[in-house]
Amino acid sequence: MSMIKEFRDFAMKGNVVDLAVGVIIGAAFGTIVSSLVDDVVMPPIGLLLAGIDFSTLKLVIQQAAPAVGAEGAADFVAARPEVAIAYGKFINAAIKFIIVAWVLFMIIRAMNAMKKKDEAAPAPTAPPEDIVLLREIRDALKK
Repeated sequence: MSMIKEFRDFAMKGNVVDLAVGVIIGAAFGTIVSSLVDDVVMPPIGLLLAGIDFSTLKLVIQQAAPAVGAEGAADFVAARPEVAIAYGKFINAAIKFIIVAWVLFMIIRAMNAMKKKDEAAPAPTAPPEDIVLLREIRDALKK
């Protein structure tokens, strides 16, 4: 079996295709959740908290400093970037995670409920052979 044929057989299995579809749908769902949190949920919460934009909240550890002097000169001091902990972005990410986790929980809960319904109604089993024979004898005696 050639490697290309083996790869084609692997790629066309149902599980691989289902996984690919799940990844694509998941990425699209992630974009929707990001928009929901950033554009719908956080603005009203920020407004209730005196107009705070959570995505800009941060704890500055070291202020940024511009370069001093001419580059290459003896008294030149290079620019320093700001060092900060962006906890507002973390809050947004945590809310996104909670929304995604809740939606997945609800989906799995619904799937489990459907499985329970399928399992709750088992197919009637055939009676044992001795019961079938006894019924046949009974029916024959009635005739």
